[in-house]
Amino acid sequence: MSFTLPVYQPPDFAALGLGDAPDVKLLPAERDGVVPEQYHATTMFPEYFRLNGRWVLAEESRMDCVAVCRDGAVSIVEFRNVKKGDPVAVGRTEDGGEGIYVHTGGFGEEGGGGETFSFRQGRSRETAYSMDYDSIYELLKHERDHGNIIWVMGPACAFDADARSAFAALVREGFVDGILAGNALATHDLEAGYRGTALGQDVYTQRSVPNGHYNHIDTINEVRRLGSIQAFVDSGEVRDGILYECVKKSVPFVLVGSVRDDGPLPEVYGNVYEGQNAMRDLVRKATTIICMASTLHTVATGNMTPCYRVVNGSVRPLYFYSVDISEFAVNKLRDRGSLSVKTIVTNVQDFIVNVRKGVCGDA
Repeated sequence: MSFTLPVYQPPDFAALGLGDAPDVKLLPAERDGVVPEQYHATTMFPEYFRLNGRWVLAEESRMDCVAVCRDGAVSIVEFRNVKKGDPVAVGRTEDGGEGIYVHTGGFGEEGGGGETFSFRQGRSRETAYSMDYDSIYELLKHERDHGNIIWVMGPACAFDADARSAFAALVREGFVDGILAGNALATHDLEAGYRGTALGQDVYTQRSVPNGHYNHIDTINEVRRLGSIQAFVDSGEVRDGILYECVKKSVPFVLVGSVRDDGPLPEVYGNVYEGQNAMRDLVRKATTIICMASTLHTVATGNMTPCYRVVNGSVRPLYFYSVDISEFAVNKLRDRGSLSVKTIVTNVQDFIVNVRKGVCGDA
C-alpha cells in the first residue's frame, strides 16, 4: 500500500449561493481579554470569512477561539490574548449567511450508500487495527520527508525497556519532530537511563530495587544540580532513552507540569498558560500528531489542533491519532470536539514497538 495526500476541495461559493453574501460583521473588543457579544467561536474545520467582498480562509483555526480580522487577513486568537479594540468577527451561524462559512467536507466523506444497519461501527478493544497500523507506517514514512510529526506522550511510554528503545529508534531515524509531555514522562525516561529503573522498578524485569523509590527524585535532583536536561545528557550520566536521543538530535520537547509534579525538572513549565503557548508553537508546525497514554495532554493538544494545515499555500489534512488502553480515554477526546481523531485502543508500549518495526524494520 502507498500513501498519497487527499486533494482538498475548497467550497464553491457561487454554487452555494454565497457569491453576494454580506461581509462578516466586526466589532471591537471592549477591553483586553473580553470579546463582543455574539462573537463567533472557531472550530477545528477550515473556516472562511467574507472580508471586503471576498472569502478568506483562516489558515490556523482551532477550537474555542475568536477570529480577529484586520487588513483583509484572519487571525485566530485565544480569548485571553484578545486586546482592546481588536476587530472580532461576530455571528452564530456557519452557513455563510453572516459572512462566516465552516467547511466540513473539504477532504471528502467516507461511506455513504451503504446499509443502514451494520455491526461494529464503533472503535473499541474489539476493533481490527491491522489496516490502521499499515496506514500509520506509510503515513510516517511520507511525513518524515514531507511533513512534521509531533508525539504526545504519557509516562507509560517510558516504563518499559522495549518501548523506550523503540521510541529512541524513531527519534534517531527522523520520525519525531517534537514531543509534548509532562514532568513524569521526562523524569522516568531519564531515571531509566540514569539508574535503570522507572519509579524504582527495573524497566525490563519490573522488579523493585532497594530504595528504588528514591531513584526518580535523585534523578530530578541531579538534573537540577546540573541545570538542564541538556547538561545532564552532556555529562554522560544518562546514556540512552527518549530525551537522550531528542537532545542528541536537537528534537524540541515541551514539558508542561501539573500540581502533583515532583521537583520538577528545570525545563518543565509551571505556568500553565506559558506552557500552552509553547505547546501551540510546536503544534502549529505539525502535520501529523500521535497521542499516547496521556489523557489531559491529549485533550489539550486536540483542542488546539485543526483538521487541516496550510503548507506552501496548499490545504492538506492534519492527521491526528489517539492511542490508549482505555476506551474512555480515547473517546473523551472525541467528546471534547476533536471529531477528526482516529482512535486506537491498545497498550501503548506494544504500539510503539509495532510502529518501530513497521517503519524501521527489526534492527
